[in-house]
Amino acid sequence: MKRIAYPAAIQALIGELKRLPGIGPRSAERIALWMLQSRDARPLEVSRVIREVQESIHACPRCGFFTTDTLCEICADTTRDAAQICVVEQPTDILPLERTGVFLGRYHALGGRISPLDHVGPEELRIDALIERIKAEAPSEIILALGSDVEGEATANYLATLLRELPVTVTRLAQGLPAGGGLEQADELTLSRALAGRTAVKG
Repeated sequence: MKRIAYPAAIQALIGELKRLPGIGPRSAERIALWMLQSRDARPLEVSRVIREVQESIHACPRCGFFTTDTLCEICADTTRDAAQICVVEQPTDILPLERTGVFLGRYHALGGRISPLDHVGPEELRIDALIERIKAEAPSEIILALGSDVEGEATANYLATLLRELPVTVTRLAQGLPAGGGLEQADELTLSRALAGRTAVKG
């Protein structure tokens, strides 16, 4: 007897949902069927919003954060302190720091961290863009707000050595961040204290 399966269109939807992070085969199937059967699903609206985001959102050419304009809201804000640039791994690390209300400077997202096992070297990151920003904007302090895991430490040490040749003070967030974790796991109070207690880095 022929084995019955979902129609090809549903199987294709399940296949695409499985590609999302944290979504396994069972979850993908449940979501697909919910989108098909529930009155609250609004799949056409979801599809429209996804297309709109894909077409309108891009990385800020200066800091790497998300924007629909030439520059993101942070970089376009002339009241921000241009003397400080906070270096983070990913654009998603910027909002946790912003929510603390402590840091009023500017940001620079590297787009990752040095990870030889994943074949990610310095040339794959936005390090050259950071150097150019330092030369053009002449900040007085670079704050390294990178993860406290092995890759984050390696990236911080690489940057500290590289920036030693430039006329800028390099600091790091104070410890207190979860060991082996990134900024997205830290609460606002921990990040506030880490920013306030940052320490100088010797390259």
